[in-house]
Amino acid sequence: MQLFDTHAHIGLLQDDKMEQLLAVQLAKVKSVKHIVSICNSLSDFEKTYSNLESASDVFHAVGVSPTEVANPGKDWEERVINHAKKSRVIAIGETGLDYYHMFGGDKTVQIELFLKHLEIAKHLDLPVIIHNRDAGEDLLNILEEKLPPKGGILHCFGEDWNFARRALDLNLTFSFAGNVTFKNCRDIQEVARKLPPDRIVIESEAPFMTPYPYKGERNKIGYIIETAKALSEIREIYLEELVESLYANSLKAFALPKDV
Repeated sequence: MQLFDTHAHIGLLQDDKMEQLLAVQLAKVKSVKHIVSICNSLSDFEKTYSNLESASDVFHAVGVSPTEVANPGKDWEERVINHAKKSRVIAIGETGLDYYHMFGGDKTVQIELFLKHLEIAKHLDLPVIIHNRDAGEDLLNILEEKLPPKGGILHCFGEDWNFARRALDLNLTFSFAGNVTFKNCRDIQEVARKLPPDRIVIESEAPFMTPYPYKGERNKIGYIIETAKALSEIREIYLEELVESLYANSLKAFALPKDV
C-alpha cells in the first residue's frame, strides 16, 4: 500500500533539519511514499526546501498563504516565480481565501493576493493548492473565471454538496483531511460519499486537523491512514482499492508521471 500526502506543513512539524528528515522517514514507515510540503510564507519555504533537498520523495508547493496577506514579503511575486522553477516544486500555493480569520482585515487584499497566485500558476502551467474557509461563494466565482489550465486542489475540503456540485464543473480535485473522520462532519462525509472516485485525494494537513483516533494530539503525517480508512468506510470500498485510486488521483492532480 502506497499513500500520497498532498498537503503537510513539514516546516511546522519540526524546526531542526534532521528532525524534519526524520519526520519524513517515519512517514515512509507508515506507507506514505510521497508528501507535498506546504509553507505559508516564502521565508519558511526557503528554509524547509533547503532542509529537505535530499528528501527525493518530498515535493513542494510555493506561495504566500492568506495568513501572510498583510506582509507577503519583499518582491514576493518574483520570488514565487523563481522558486517554482526549482526541482520538485509541483504546485503554487497554498493560496485562497479565509474569511473566518480575516487575515489583513480586508477581503479585498485577500482576493488580490489570490488572483496574483492564479496568474502565476497560469503563467508557469502549474496547479494551485487552494485554501477556503467561510469564503465559498467568492472563491468559486473567482475560480470559474480565473482557474489556470492545470486546475487545482481544494485542500482540507470543508464545504457541503451544493458547493461540491458547482466545483465539479471545474478542473478541481477534492482533498480530504482528518475532519472527514469526525462523526459530526456529516456534510463533508456526504460529499466524500457522492464525489466521482477520480476526483478525490487525501492529506494529513499535519501538524493540524488530527484525525479522530488521535484527536487531542499534534497531528503526524503517518496518521493520514486514518483518513483513508474513514473514506473507505464512507464510500463502502476496500481500503487497498481506495488507496490505489487515491494515489493515482494524486499523480494526476499534480501532473506527475506514474513511475515517479
